Amino acid sequence: MPNGSLSLPARLCLLAWDPAGSTDTARVQHLVRAGALTELAQRGLLTDDEGIATPADLDSGTGDAVLDGLLELVRESLPHRWRTWVRLHARVTFDAVREQLVAEGHLRAEKRRVLGVFPSVEYVLAREAAARALREEARRVVEGPQPAGEVSERDAALAVLAAAAGLGVSGDSVSGVRGRERITELTRRCVSAAPGMRTIVGEVWDAVSDEGARAPASARG
Repeated sequence: MPNGSLSLPARLCLLAWDPAGSTDTARVQHLVRAGALTELAQRGLLTDDEGIATPADLDSGTGDAVLDGLLELVRESLPHRWRTWVRLHARVTFDAVREQLVAEGHLRAEKRRVLGVFPSVEYVLAREAAARALREEARRVVEGPQPAGEVSERDAALAVLAAAAGLGVSGDSVSGVRGRERITELTRRCVSAAPGMRTIVGEVWDAVSDEGARAPASARG
């Protein structure tokens, strides 16, 4: 998949970015946070303890500022379920990913003045082709003929979470018997990464899909 060096939350943020409208929404923030939780779980740094997101230890890190920031937040906070962490302080992770994408040249920060007086910053896609390629590849993962077992765990997670949020993947791709079966197959691929991933992906999927279901149909990918 394009931009393979980017973290899962960064790829989801680009995939969901709307070049024609606002992307700074709760739904996108929750999707990005879900991606960060999933990647930490796939790396074995967050584990499942009877439904609670639990750090594997107090010292390990990823070297990625966004992922390590979330890991530290979980370590310093009261225990919470995965579904709660999808929403709790989700903007913190979204803002960190956005700044990371600016630093790496995927987004551009443009300074503006509201009403000609109040300073503001608008973030725009600097590499629209890269974001478009991510959306197209996610659709191919969901709709295409490639066996789910041959899809990488990261690509499967990206497609499943995007589908749950209704962002970047057409709703027609996941409706009907075949669409639901394909998502189930890709979800199985996601959960092969680490113990407890079935519970983790299930809770994260439910949290993100609940948010997607509340969004207007016209706003979906």
